[in-house]
Amino acid sequence: MKHRDPLPPGDEPRRWRTIWISDIHLGTRDCKSAFLLEFLKHNESDTLYLVGDIIDGWRLKTSWHYWDQRQNDVVQKILRKARRGARVILVPGNHDEAFRDFGGMHFGGVEVALEAVHETAAGKRLLVVHGDQFDGIVRHAKALALLGTWAYDVALRVNHWFNLGRRLIGLPYWSLSACLKHKVKNAVEFIAKFEDEMIAETKRRGLDGVICGHIHHAEIRESGGVLYCNDGDWVESCTALAEDFEGRLSIMRWADERLKLGQEAVS
Repeated sequence: MKHRDPLPPGDEPRRWRTIWISDIHLGTRDCKSAFLLEFLKHNESDTLYLVGDIIDGWRLKTSWHYWDQRQNDVVQKILRKARRGARVILVPGNHDEAFRDFGGMHFGGVEVALEAVHETAAGKRLLVVHGDQFDGIVRHAKALALLGTWAYDVALRVNHWFNLGRRLIGLPYWSLSACLKHKVKNAVEFIAKFEDEMIAETKRRGLDGVICGHIHHAEIRESGGVLYCNDGDWVESCTALAEDFEGRLSIMRWADERLKLGQEAVS
Protein backbone atom coordinates (compact mmCIF):
# COMPACT_ATOMS: atom_id res chain seq x y z
CA MET A 1 0.00 0.00 0.00
CA LYS A 2 1.38 3.38 -0.97
CA HIS A 3 2.14 5.62 1.97
CA ARG A 4 0.53 9.06 1.93
CA ASP A 5 2.03 11.84 3.99
CA PRO A 6 -0.84 12.82 6.31
CA LEU A 7 0.73 16.06 7.52
CA PRO A 8 -0.30 19.41 6.05
CA PRO A 9 1.59 20.21 2.80
CA GLY A 10 3.94 23.17 2.87
CA ASP A 11 4.69 22.96 6.60
CA GLU A 12 8.28 23.99 7.24
CA PRO A 13 10.30 21.30 9.06
CA ARG A 14 11.46 22.07 12.57
CA ARG A 15 15.18 22.61 12.86
CA TRP A 16 17.33 21.12 15.60
CA ARG A 17 21.02 21.22 16.34
CA THR A 18 21.15 17.43 16.81
CA ILE A 19 18.80 14.45 16.57
CA TRP A 20 19.45 10.92 17.85
CA ILE A 21 17.42 7.92 16.66
CA SER A 22 18.03 4.21 17.19
CA ASP A 23 16.47 0.77 17.06
CA ILE A 24 14.67 1.24 13.75
CA HIS A 25 15.11 -2.47 12.91
CA LEU A 26 14.78 -2.10 9.16
CA GLY A 27 14.09 -5.52 7.67
CA THR A 28 11.53 -6.52 10.28
CA ARG A 29 7.74 -6.64 10.12
CA ASP A 30 7.30 -4.27 13.05
CA CYS A 31 9.54 -1.44 11.86
CA LYS A 32 7.41 1.73 11.93
CA SER A 33 8.84 3.06 8.67
CA ALA A 34 5.77 5.19 7.90
CA PHE A 35 6.09 7.05 11.19
CA LEU A 36 9.83 7.47 10.69
CA LEU A 37 9.50 8.84 7.15
CA GLU A 38 7.11 11.48 8.47
CA PHE A 39 9.47 12.32 11.30
CA LEU A 40 12.49 12.65 9.01
CA LYS A 41 10.55 14.86 6.61
CA HIS A 42 9.31 17.24 9.27
CA ASN A 43 12.44 17.45 11.42
CA GLU A 44 15.86 18.62 10.20
CA SER A 45 19.13 18.78 12.13
CA ASP A 46 22.73 19.83 11.64
CA THR A 47 23.82 16.44 12.99
CA LEU A 48 21.93 13.14 12.94
CA TYR A 49 23.15 10.24 15.06
CA LEU A 50 21.96 6.73 14.17
CA VAL A 51 22.51 5.01 17.51
CA GLY A 52 22.50 1.35 16.49
CA ASP A 53 20.12 -1.39 15.35
CA ILE A 54 19.20 0.66 12.31
CA ILE A 55 19.22 -2.43 10.07
CA ASP A 56 18.27 -5.73 11.69
CA GLY A 57 21.03 -8.01 10.41
CA TRP A 58 19.87 -10.83 12.69
CA ARG A 59 16.52 -10.98 10.85
CA LEU A 60 17.97 -10.41 7.38
CA LYS A 61 20.26 -13.43 7.77
CA THR A 62 17.15 -15.59 7.46
CA SER A 63 14.71 -13.52 5.39
CA TRP A 64 14.31 -10.27 3.43
CA HIS A 65 10.55 -10.80 3.28
CA TYR A 66 9.65 -7.70 5.29
CA TRP A 67 11.99 -5.26 3.54
CA ASP A 68 9.63 -3.08 1.48
CA GLN A 69 9.71 0.17 -0.46
CA ARG A 70 9.05 2.32 2.61
CA GLN A 71 12.11 0.86 4.29
CA ASN A 72 14.10 1.66 1.15
CA ASP A 73 12.71 5.18 1.41
CA VAL A 74 14.00 5.51 4.98
CA VAL A 75 17.53 4.67 3.83
CA GLN A 76 17.28 7.08 0.90
CA LYS A 77 15.91 9.85 3.14
CA ILE A 78 18.86 9.50 5.52
CA LEU A 79 21.38 9.47 2.65
CA ARG A 80 19.71 12.55 1.17
CA LYS A 81 20.15 14.41 4.44
CA ALA A 82 23.87 13.60 4.33
CA ARG A 83 24.14 14.81 0.72
CA ARG A 84 22.44 18.07 1.68
CA GLY A 85 25.02 18.84 4.34
CA ALA A 86 23.83 17.20 7.55
CA ARG A 87 26.49 15.30 9.44
CA VAL A 88 25.20 11.72 9.76
CA ILE A 89 26.98 9.38 12.18
CA LEU A 90 26.18 5.67 12.50
CA VAL A 91 27.08 4.07 15.83
CA PRO A 92 26.35 0.35 15.24
CA GLY A 93 24.43 -1.84 17.67
CA ASN A 94 24.20 -5.57 18.20
CA HIS A 95 21.66 -6.16 15.41
CA ASP A 96 23.82 -4.31 12.86
CA GLU A 97 27.13 -5.31 14.42
CA ALA A 98 28.64 -6.06 10.99
CA PHE A 99 29.14 -2.31 10.60
CA ARG A 100 31.59 -2.39 13.52
CA ASP A 101 34.19 -3.77 11.12
CA PHE A 102 34.08 -0.44 9.28
CA GLY A 103 34.64 2.00 12.15
CA GLY A 104 36.20 5.24 10.92
CA MET A 105 34.98 4.78 7.36
CA HIS A 106 32.38 6.73 5.34
CA PHE A 107 29.59 5.31 3.16
CA GLY A 108 27.44 7.67 1.09
CA GLY A 109 28.33 10.53 3.41
CA VAL A 110 27.51 8.52 6.55
CA GLU A 111 30.32 8.21 9.11
CA VAL A 112 30.67 4.92 10.97
CA ALA A 113 31.93 5.23 14.57
CA LEU A 114 32.05 2.56 17.26
CA GLU A 115 31.13 5.29 19.73
CA ALA A 116 31.23 9.08 19.81
CA VAL A 117 31.50 11.98 22.24
CA HIS A 118 29.04 14.74 21.44
CA GLU A 119 29.46 18.25 22.80
CA THR A 120 26.19 20.12 23.20
CA ALA A 121 25.69 23.82 22.57
CA ALA A 122 25.78 24.23 26.36
CA GLY A 123 29.23 22.58 26.54
CA LYS A 124 28.14 19.21 27.95
CA ARG A 125 30.20 16.23 26.73
CA LEU A 126 28.03 13.18 26.14
CA LEU A 127 29.04 9.62 25.31
CA VAL A 128 27.03 8.24 22.37
CA VAL A 129 26.90 4.44 22.26
CA HIS A 130 24.23 1.88 21.39
CA GLY A 131 24.45 0.19 24.79
CA ASP A 132 24.55 -3.54 24.06
CA GLN A 133 28.10 -3.54 25.47
CA PHE A 134 26.46 -3.11 28.89
CA ASP A 135 23.92 -5.90 28.42
CA GLY A 136 25.30 -9.09 29.97
CA ILE A 137 22.89 -11.34 28.06
CA VAL A 138 24.00 -9.99 24.68
CA ARG A 139 27.67 -10.14 25.68
CA HIS A 140 27.76 -13.61 27.21
CA ALA A 141 24.67 -15.56 26.08
CA LYS A 142 23.79 -14.72 22.50
CA ALA A 143 21.55 -17.79 22.14
CA LEU A 144 19.47 -16.52 25.04
CA ALA A 145 19.42 -13.07 23.45
CA LEU A 146 18.08 -14.60 20.22
CA LEU A 147 15.36 -16.41 22.19
CA GLY A 148 14.46 -13.11 23.85
CA THR A 149 14.25 -11.49 20.41
CA TRP A 150 11.77 -14.16 19.31
CA ALA A 151 9.58 -13.60 22.38
CA TYR A 152 9.77 -9.85 21.82
CA ASP A 153 8.60 -10.32 18.21
CA VAL A 154 5.56 -12.22 19.49
CA ALA A 155 4.73 -9.32 21.82
CA LEU A 156 5.03 -6.90 18.90
CA ARG A 157 2.61 -9.01 16.85
CA VAL A 158 0.05 -8.81 19.65
CA ASN A 159 0.73 -5.08 19.78
CA HIS A 160 0.01 -4.79 16.02
CA TRP A 161 -3.42 -6.40 16.25
CA PHE A 162 -4.23 -4.51 19.44
CA ASN A 163 -3.55 -1.21 17.68
CA LEU A 164 -5.46 -2.29 14.59
CA GLY A 165 -8.50 -2.70 16.84
CA ARG A 166 -7.88 0.72 18.41
CA ARG A 167 -7.68 2.35 14.99
CA LEU A 168 -10.98 0.76 13.91
CA ILE A 169 -12.73 2.48 16.82
CA GLY A 170 -10.97 5.80 16.23
CA LEU A 171 -8.30 5.61 18.91
CA PRO A 172 -4.64 6.61 18.30
CA TYR A 173 -1.60 4.35 18.35
CA TRP A 174 -0.54 3.18 21.81
CA SER A 175 2.21 0.71 22.64
CA LEU A 176 0.68 -2.16 24.58
CA SER A 177 3.94 -4.12 24.47
CA ALA A 178 5.92 -1.20 25.93
CA CYS A 179 3.36 -0.80 28.72
CA LEU A 180 3.48 -4.51 29.59
CA LYS A 181 7.27 -4.54 29.51
CA HIS A 182 7.55 -1.73 32.02
CA LYS A 183 5.06 -3.33 34.40
CA VAL A 184 6.88 -6.67 34.58
CA LYS A 185 9.21 -6.75 37.58
CA ASN A 186 12.13 -8.47 35.84
CA ALA A 187 12.00 -6.07 32.90
CA VAL A 188 11.97 -3.07 35.24
CA GLU A 189 14.95 -4.46 37.16
CA PHE A 190 16.84 -5.11 33.91
CA ILE A 191 16.27 -1.55 32.69
CA ALA A 192 17.39 -0.09 36.03
CA LYS A 193 20.56 -2.20 36.06
CA PHE A 194 21.35 -1.29 32.46
CA GLU A 195 20.93 2.41 33.17
CA ASP A 196 23.07 2.21 36.32
CA GLU A 197 25.90 0.53 34.39
CA MET A 198 25.75 3.14 31.66
CA ILE A 199 25.87 5.93 34.23
CA ALA A 200 28.82 4.32 36.07
CA GLU A 201 30.81 3.97 32.83
CA THR A 202 30.10 7.58 31.88
CA LYS A 203 31.26 8.78 35.27
CA ARG A 204 34.39 6.63 34.98
CA ARG A 205 35.26 8.37 31.72
CA GLY A 206 34.78 11.81 33.22
CA LEU A 207 31.98 12.76 30.84
CA ASP A 208 28.82 14.71 31.63
CA GLY A 209 26.31 12.23 30.28
CA VAL A 210 25.45 9.37 27.96
CA ILE A 211 23.04 8.88 25.07
CA CYS A 212 22.12 5.32 24.10
CA GLY A 213 19.38 3.07 22.73
CA HIS A 214 19.14 -0.74 22.88
CA ILE A 215 16.47 -1.23 25.56
CA HIS A 216 13.63 0.53 23.68
CA HIS A 217 12.81 2.79 26.61
CA ALA A 218 13.06 6.54 26.00
CA GLU A 219 14.12 8.49 29.07
CA ILE A 220 16.05 11.53 30.28
CA ARG A 221 17.18 11.60 33.90
CA GLU A 222 20.10 12.70 36.02
CA SER A 223 21.83 10.45 38.54
CA GLY A 224 24.92 11.22 40.57
CA GLY A 225 25.71 14.24 38.44
CA VAL A 226 25.50 12.23 35.19
CA LEU A 227 22.84 12.83 32.55
CA TYR A 228 21.34 9.59 31.21
CA CYS A 229 19.42 9.77 27.92
CA ASN A 230 17.86 6.98 25.91
CA ASP A 231 16.32 7.84 22.54
CA GLY A 232 13.89 4.90 22.52
CA ASP A 233 12.98 3.02 19.33
CA TRP A 234 10.94 2.86 16.11
CA VAL A 235 9.18 -0.46 16.59
CA GLU A 236 7.18 0.44 19.70
CA SER A 237 7.34 3.97 21.01
CA CYS A 238 8.44 5.90 17.89
CA THR A 239 10.69 8.27 19.79
CA ALA A 240 13.81 10.32 19.20
CA LEU A 241 16.06 12.57 21.23
CA ALA A 242 16.64 16.14 20.06
CA GLU A 243 18.95 18.99 21.04
CA ASP A 244 17.91 22.57 20.36
CA PHE A 245 20.34 25.38 19.57
CA GLU A 246 20.64 26.30 23.27
CA GLY A 247 21.79 22.78 24.14
CA ARG A 248 18.53 21.66 25.74
CA LEU A 249 17.62 17.98 25.25
CA SER A 250 14.11 16.60 24.89
CA ILE A 251 12.39 13.35 23.94
CA MET A 252 10.20 13.58 20.87
CA ARG A 253 7.29 11.13 20.83
CA TRP A 254 6.21 11.16 17.21
CA ALA A 255 2.87 9.35 17.68
CA ASP A 256 1.89 12.13 20.10
CA GLU A 257 3.49 14.95 18.09
CA ARG A 258 1.53 14.17 14.95
CA LEU A 259 -1.71 13.99 16.93
CA LYS A 260 -1.10 17.58 18.04
CA LEU A 261 -1.40 18.45 14.35
CA GLY A 262 -4.80 16.80 14.30
CA GLN A 263 -3.69 13.66 12.50
CA GLU A 264 -4.76 10.06 12.91
CA ALA A 265 -1.88 7.73 13.78
CA VAL A 266 -1.01 4.88 11.44
CA SER A 267 0.65 1.58 12.27
